[in-house]
Amino acid sequence: MKVLAIGAHPDDIEVGCAGTLMKYSKYGHEIFLLIMTEGHKGGDANLRKEEQYKAAEILKPTEVMWAGYKDTELSPNMNELVHDIEIVLNKIKPDFIFANYGDDTHQDHRALCRATVSATRYVRNVLFYETPTTHDFSPTVFVNIRETIEEKYSMLLAHQSQVMKTNIEGLSIVDVAKSTAIFRGIQGRVQYAEAFIPLRLFINI
Repeated sequence: MKVLAIGAHPDDIEVGCAGTLMKYSKYGHEIFLLIMTEGHKGGDANLRKEEQYKAAEILKPTEVMWAGYKDTELSPNMNELVHDIEIVLNKIKPDFIFANYGDDTHQDHRALCRATVSATRYVRNVLFYETPTTHDFSPTVFVNIRETIEEKYSMLLAHQSQVMKTNIEGLSIVDVAKSTAIFRGIQGRVQYAEAFIPLRLFINI
């Protein structure tokens, strides 16, 4: 099976669904990453790309792809965004897609979600993940990540320049990820979970 995770910025994917992707990887499925921007508004673009590749060394995806958009400027390029995502979909033909949820304070996350909805209109399984800037997130799909939570932390720590950029004094990105995993785990009746809102989820019986 092929799984595509799309993130507006470096580290979005790790925050939102790294534990789930690692489970897919451990079961032998192919993982592909598509990052829309290099996140230069949050730090040096070259450094952030390097950090993304370091995180990928842990996950070992089949391919890491970059869309080449400018950080904070996805919104005006909706038709182009849809087209570029469709190119990737036609190339790899994923069975599952994960992307940023649209109810979010960051304009890039909102734009990516809208473009994903249009681009994936013929894809069966499309789920949206949360980040710290997401709000009104009421998930109905949960994945137990107890066996992959440590790898998730390691992937987040690979984004070293972003670890303390939580805007919460004394809390690192790992602290935020752990508290989220515990909270979603409680909702899903497990110790640690990642949670998703599905656009479509096809149950194959």
